[in-house]
Amino acid sequence: MRFFWFLLLLAFLATVGLFAWQNAGDVTLRFFDWQLTASLALLIGAVYLIGMFSGWSVLGMLRRASYRIGER
Repeated sequence: MRFFWFLLLLAFLATVGLFAWQNAGDVTLRFFDWQLTASLALLIGAVYLIGMFSGWSVLGMLRRASYRIGER
C-alpha cells in the first residue's frame, strides 16, 4: 500500500513540475498602484500557500469558538 501512495505522490509531483515548466511565462498582477511581475506558476504557488495558511487560521478559530461554547 505504501508503494501505491508513493506512486501517487510521484505522479502528483510530476504534474506540478510539468505545470510549472509549461507556465513559466511572466504575468503582471496589479492592485491599485501596486504591481508585481512574476511567473504564473510562482504566483499560483504563492496564492495556494496563502490559502492554506488562511484556511488553517479560520479552522483553528472555529475550533476554539466551538470549544468555548461547549464549556458553558
